Amino acid sequence: MTNADLKDLLERVQAWPEEAQDELVAVANQIESELQGNQYVASREELQIIDAAIASIDGGDFATDAEVRAAFVKFHSG
Repeated sequence: MTNADLKDLLERVQAWPEEAQDELVAVANQIESELQGNQYVASREELQIIDAAIASIDGGDFATDAEVRAAFVKFHSG
């Protein structure tokens, strides 16, 4: 990708919906952080999702072995 390609893309991004722009900024920030050798820092929303998942697991809400096998069969059949 050339500098001109990048500038063209950034101009087109301005017409994207705000949610898509926010996602692009988040991804770009993550890439920049990795390039600088920084460790990943989860967002508040990601931490809330992780906490909810842990609470769900602690409450006994997780897939059975049979459900996991069925998921692997389903997704590996494509």
